[in-house]
Amino acid sequence: MATNLKDEGIADEVVDQLLAGRDPATVFDSGGLIDELKKRLAERMLNAELDHHLGNTAEEDSGNHRNGYGIKTVITDTGKLKLAIPRDRHGRFDPVLIGKYRRRFAGFDDKIIALYARGMTTREIAEHIGELYGAEISPDLVSAVTDSVLEEVAAWQSRGLDATYAIVFFDALRVKIRNEGMVTNRAVYLAIGIRCSGHKEILGIWIEQTEGAKFWLRVMSELRNRGVQDLLIAVVDGLKGFPEAITSVFPKTVVQTCIVHLIRYSMQFASWKERKPIAAALKPIYQAESAAAARERLEDFDCGPWGQKYPAIAQSWRRNWEQVIPFFAFAPELRKIIYTTNAIESLNAQVRKAVRIRGHFPSEEAATKLIWLVLRKVAARWKNPPIAWQAAKAQLAIQFADRFVVAD
Repeated sequence: MATNLKDEGIADEVVDQLLAGRDPATVFDSGGLIDELKKRLAERMLNAELDHHLGNTAEEDSGNHRNGYGIKTVITDTGKLKLAIPRDRHGRFDPVLIGKYRRRFAGFDDKIIALYARGMTTREIAEHIGELYGAEISPDLVSAVTDSVLEEVAAWQSRGLDATYAIVFFDALRVKIRNEGMVTNRAVYLAIGIRCSGHKEILGIWIEQTEGAKFWLRVMSELRNRGVQDLLIAVVDGLKGFPEAITSVFPKTVVQTCIVHLIRYSMQFASWKERKPIAAALKPIYQAESAAAARERLEDFDCGPWGQKYPAIAQSWRRNWEQVIPFFAFAPELRKIIYTTNAIESLNAQVRKAVRIRGHFPSEEAATKLIWLVLRKVAARWKNPPIAWQAAKAQLAIQFADRFVVAD
C-alpha cells in the first residue's frame, strides 16, 4: 500500500512550504535545502543541550548562564556546515552532538574508519572525502580518527575466551612493515576458534618477525592465560615444532596437519602442467577410508610414475604422517570441517585484499589497526555454524566425551 509524507508524520503543507520558490534539482546539493535543515536542526539541538546543561542544579547554584555563540565549521556526510554553537559563561558546556575540539558530527568518524577498513590509505581517504563532500581534511586527521580504535583493539586482544574450543585453525600471512627505517616482511598470525556450539570466533592477532615454534608457544600460553582450558582439535599448516608447542600447553589436543598445505607443498616440485594430474594422484590418499588404507595408497603413489619422478612428495607426506592420520579417525561430516584451513585462509584473503595496495605499513600499530578492522567486518557476517556442524557434533561428542561441552 502506498504511503505519503503525511503518513510518516510530516504534513504535505510543510513540505510545500519548504520547497516553495526552490529549484527541486538543488534540494540535495551541498548548501541546498537538506543542508539548511541539518543546520537548523543541529543548532536547535545544541540549544536544547545547553538548556539541559544549565538546568542542572550544580550549574544553577554556580550562577552559570548563556554567553552568546561561537561559529564552528563542521563536516557532515554531505559537506561542510557553519553552525552557531551556544556557549556558557563558565565554559563547561560540552555538547554531545558536536563535542569540544571536534569538527565532525558523530557518525562521520565511522565513515572514515569504514573506508580505512576497505584498504584505502589515509591520503586516499582525505582526497575521497574532499571529492565527495567538498570538505578538506588532512591525512593526519584521518590517522587520528583511525587511531581511536587502538584502545578497542587492545581490549579485544586481552578479552577473556571460552574454556573449550572444539576446533582451532592456526595460520600466518606476511605483510611489509617499516621498522627503524627499513621495510621488512613480518608474519601476522591469526587463529579462528570454533566453539562447541559451532559458532566461529577470531581469537587474536599476533605479529612477529618470523614464523617459529617458540613464538607459537607464547601464543598458546597467552590463550591459556585468557581462559582457554582445552582445545580438542588444532589444524595447523605443517610448521616444524608447532605440534609440540601446542601440546606442551594443551597436552590432550589432537593436532591435524592441513591437507591442502601438504598438497600445495607437493605441487612445488612440479611444473604447472603437471600439477593437476599430481593432485588427482594424491586424492586417493586423503580420501581413504582409514589411516592404514591411506598409507597403502601413499606407497602406491610413491611407486607410481609421479612418485618416481618426484620422490620428495612422498617423503614430505611421511614426515608429517603423525599429524595426518588423526584426520582418518573422524566421520565424513567432521572431515569436511577439519579437512583444510580454508576457513582461516579465506580470512587471510580478505586481509591481503585490504593491505595489497598499501605497499607497506609505517608501524606495527598501523598494521594491527587495519587488520583488526578487516577482521571485525568479516566476523560480523558469521551468524551461523557450518552446515555440517549438527552431524559433526555427534562425532565430537563420541570422540571427546565429556571434554566436548556445549554451553547452555
